[in-house]
Amino acid sequence: MFIKELKFECYQNTQYATVERAINNYLDMLRYNGQILGREFPIAMFSGWFVTRLVCPEENSLNELFNSPQVKQALDRLTEAGLLAPKIKTIGEDLNSLECAQNFQPSWQILYTTFLDTCSPLRCGETLAPIPLYRTPQAISNGDRKSVLKWQEEWVNCDELQMNGSAVSAFILKEMGDIDSKLFYQGFNLCQRIEQITQVPTYYYLYRVAGKSLQAEQERKCPGCGGEWKLPAPLFDIFDFKCDGCQLVSNLSWDFKK
Repeated sequence: MFIKELKFECYQNTQYATVERAINNYLDMLRYNGQILGREFPIAMFSGWFVTRLVCPEENSLNELFNSPQVKQALDRLTEAGLLAPKIKTIGEDLNSLECAQNFQPSWQILYTTFLDTCSPLRCGETLAPIPLYRTPQAISNGDRKSVLKWQEEWVNCDELQMNGSAVSAFILKEMGDIDSKLFYQGFNLCQRIEQITQVPTYYYLYRVAGKSLQAEQERKCPGCGGEWKLPAPLFDIFDFKCDGCQLVSNLSWDFKK
């Protein structure tokens, strides 16, 4: 992933409130298209120009080739607010970020995230590397990509609450690990939508913690079809179960994983 610096210069007199709305709207549209990562974007104010630094999945993520209709409209609003199109400077690679997938059309893919992640939750099934959302076909609309990010936000919030031992952990774990939860329903529907458009089998990750014993965990059946789904060896040291019929992956309870 790459750190970028964007500079917005005024070409006419304008108001701070107008500039603020236009820049933040532009950043929001980039985010919902997957071209920038994270949720908070500080903007430094100077005399006649504004600067922000962002993290992008790839060095060319801000290429106009990837702009959605919403991003293009946001660029027009910058002009209406008295701002030139942003000048973009690459600062360098981000030390703390994952490298993006090299193959945007893998043999299979997974909707997977954790509370530590800011990258795309669409992961290559061959490497677990994130696939930038703007790299998916244009038929996956900006609204669909926004829905994926909203699902990710909810999953990350749940993950953080249960990791902190929240009083609502029991409810949270049901949302993250049960196929009859609202979070699963939203995420699995997104998987089906993505698969329909990309023509790549798209799996959903079911989080697993607690359980009675290691043996009981190893004998656990697929919650979708009741069939065998234990893998001979873990995938990426995370996934111990995989059902190709239900397109689900899961882990041995983290309480029993070595």
